[in-house]
Amino acid sequence: MTLNDYASRVNRRLNEIPAVIADDRFEIGEMPGLLSRSMRYSLEAGGKRLRPSMLLAAVDMLGGDTTDALDFACAVEMIHTYSLIHDDLPGMDDDTLRRGRPTNHVVFGVGQAILAGDGLLNVAFETMLNHACAHPEGATRYLAAIREIATGAGVTGMIGGQVMDLHCERAGIADERALAYIQYGKTACMFIHPLRAAAMLCGAGEDDAKALADYGRAFGLLFQATDDLLDVTGTQADMGKTLGKDAESGKLTCISAYGLEGTRARVAQLHSEALEALSRFGDRADFFRELVDAMVDRTK
Repeated sequence: MTLNDYASRVNRRLNEIPAVIADDRFEIGEMPGLLSRSMRYSLEAGGKRLRPSMLLAAVDMLGGDTTDALDFACAVEMIHTYSLIHDDLPGMDDDTLRRGRPTNHVVFGVGQAILAGDGLLNVAFETMLNHACAHPEGATRYLAAIREIATGAGVTGMIGGQVMDLHCERAGIADERALAYIQYGKTACMFIHPLRAAAMLCGAGEDDAKALADYGRAFGLLFQATDDLLDVTGTQADMGKTLGKDAESGKLTCISAYGLEGTRARVAQLHSEALEALSRFGDRADFFRELVDAMVDRTK
């Protein structure tokens, strides 16, 4: 299957969760219509569905059941979308454009955007736990997968990286150690731990889980390095977001730490590391090889 095939499966399931409420009803025991609309505004804004698709592809590679894993993949996308809503807020990156359309807080207001992000985070875990409760025979596997996804999104992962990102920007910290902490937590962890979750869902051994984690680390850091490059060399039409803000705000990035050529060299090294991590899987890992190859040359 291709990335588009996996993304289509994720989109079909996301059309069912969270609940769609078109009007502004406020009924006891029901999600407010305003919350549903604000959550779905960002969830349906497009995007590559990269993280959930990689989870499903890893399950396929390990011989697991992608239907069984689909709700976990959708949860990863909901968590990712919540993080983008919050990242765009005035108190963080203060962005007005995301995925080619006005950011959530521009449309719904800051308070409602915060709550839309909170809602997506909570529904992500409700979705995974509902699946686990409906299939108690797989509870051990499901709980291990949920733990991985929570860790990737949590205080030692994505949130920790975001905290360091803001701290460095405000304190004027600009060193490679801080950059490594930011990009590992803020970006790589949401590749590493969903891939480890795929291994948990399949009942795979730790060697497979570690190889997937190694790939996720290299891929995530490469993804961030190319993102930093495109903030300088890309176009707003391709990227669907405001460009050049990193340099304007003094944000610590690969470009500020390594320069353009140094960042390109870093991309090449991480590409090599990602391919090496896949060696134990042989031809089964072709999807992931093609994915990291494409990431090196991406324009959006």
